[in-house]
Amino acid sequence: MSEQKHKGVALITGASSGIGATYAKRLAKRGHDLLLVARDQARLDALAAQLREETGVQVEVLRADLTERADLNRVAQRLRSDAAISVLVNNAGVAINGTLADTDLDRFDAMIQLNVIAVTHLAAAAAANFSAQGRGTLINIASVLALAPELFNGTYSGTKAFVLNLSQSLNKELGDKGVRVQVVLPGATRTEIWERSGTGIENIPQEIIMDVDEMVDAALAGFDQGELVTIPALPDVTDWERFTAARFHMAPNLSLSRAAERYKG
Repeated sequence: MSEQKHKGVALITGASSGIGATYAKRLAKRGHDLLLVARDQARLDALAAQLREETGVQVEVLRADLTERADLNRVAQRLRSDAAISVLVNNAGVAINGTLADTDLDRFDAMIQLNVIAVTHLAAAAAANFSAQGRGTLINIASVLALAPELFNGTYSGTKAFVLNLSQSLNKELGDKGVRVQVVLPGATRTEIWERSGTGIENIPQEIIMDVDEMVDAALAGFDQGELVTIPALPDVTDWERFTAARFHMAPNLSLSRAAERYKG
């Protein structure tokens, strides 16, 4: 996604603030028209006006609550049918603080609806559209907690592990159809998610929190370098490469006709 004009429409979910709004600014500067999706109409309108003024791109806003099935279906149908859309940034998500035993399960249900079901429906719509066009980019926003479930509640980290697995599978599924897939695993990022989750950002060590501009710029640099998995804070990419190699090394022995000797009396 080098800097040039007339590159199609980028649909960004969770676009009214934080990571989504920053992606909108960066992709507008790279020449993408925008379709911004979020719940907050006022914020969407303000961001759209700013980007039209600053970049001259076309910006459409679409208010939708992706935890509501009717809204999700409306966005998915637009994504599936609009050939002008060339990028999906599947960013909308929420975190919930607390343990499984002590937290209102309705809140976890809503999180799973947004972090898993909505992400899946939109990824499926993008996959269908982009495959038919023979081009397109799907960027899914996960979290480093996909790799470290012990650091937060397993329900949230599990939703992000799902996004990682989905992205890796989609890359194999779509790679020969002209479609690029990237999954971004941010660490702690300075956005409103902390207050919304019930975890004040002031309670987090400041040395592990990345500013959102730096995070998105790193993610886009990773995309430009051809990465499938981008971990913006990871200093040495060989750590990830060794992790992946270990996983592939185990693969031939994960399913065999006989149990391992250590389980036999």
